[in-house]
Amino acid sequence: MSDSSYLKSPARLCCLALAAASTAVLHAAANPAQPASPAVLVELFTSEGCSSCPPADRLLAELDRKQPVPGTTVVVLSEHVDYWNQLGWRDPFSSHQWSERQEEYGRHFGLDSVYTPQIVIDGDIQASGNDSRAVLTAIERSAIQPHLEIAISSLERSGDGVHLRFSAGAAEGVTLYAVIADDADHSSVERGENAGRTLEHVAVARSLVRVADLQSTPLDKATSLALPPGAANRHIRIILFARNGSSGHIVGVAAREL
Repeated sequence: MSDSSYLKSPARLCCLALAAASTAVLHAAANPAQPASPAVLVELFTSEGCSSCPPADRLLAELDRKQPVPGTTVVVLSEHVDYWNQLGWRDPFSSHQWSERQEEYGRHFGLDSVYTPQIVIDGDIQASGNDSRAVLTAIERSAIQPHLEIAISSLERSGDGVHLRFSAGAAEGVTLYAVIADDADHSSVERGENAGRTLEHVAVARSLVRVADLQSTPLDKATSLALPPGAANRHIRIILFARNGSSGHIVGVAAREL
């Protein structure tokens, strides 16, 4: 048999395939799977009573839809503050809870006063909600920082509640929170600065609860969350985020839709 015939023979091809497969197995064993891609939490503080906010609402929706940072999951959250409500239009998605959360960020960043629209990335960087370049740069900067692995392994709606099972890596001094958010909402604004406009929002926060304090060993836990009024039949998102108690930074986040 000529050398060229031998190289093309079925037996030789089979041997080559087996050798390649064995090499691949050895390579995989020597190079274990890389950790999951990082997830970054992007919070928008907004209001339907603020004329500067609709462009920021659209930016948040674009971040959610386009996922513009390769290898990174951008988890968005829209938090509607209530301090614009006295100026002609009561934002139906607003809550004082989100105003208080923004005030806490204001103290953290040393701001003279809070404002809308404001975007906060991983609790560590803040920018105007209308400065898309600054927001994208902040997401990219946060994505390269170490992140705690969090996963929601199961999610089920039952009656007026949501049952979930989740896991989180070991981390001391870190608290895990759960947010229930409407997947999307819209309003026809009748008064105030946005009178006559139909506004659309994504990942609208409706409730925030503390679910666990992380420890020096990994956590695997099941819990139940009460659904906000009217959310029983709505498309919702469950967002878990881990906050470092001393720095205030968001060190991990995960989200699932239901």
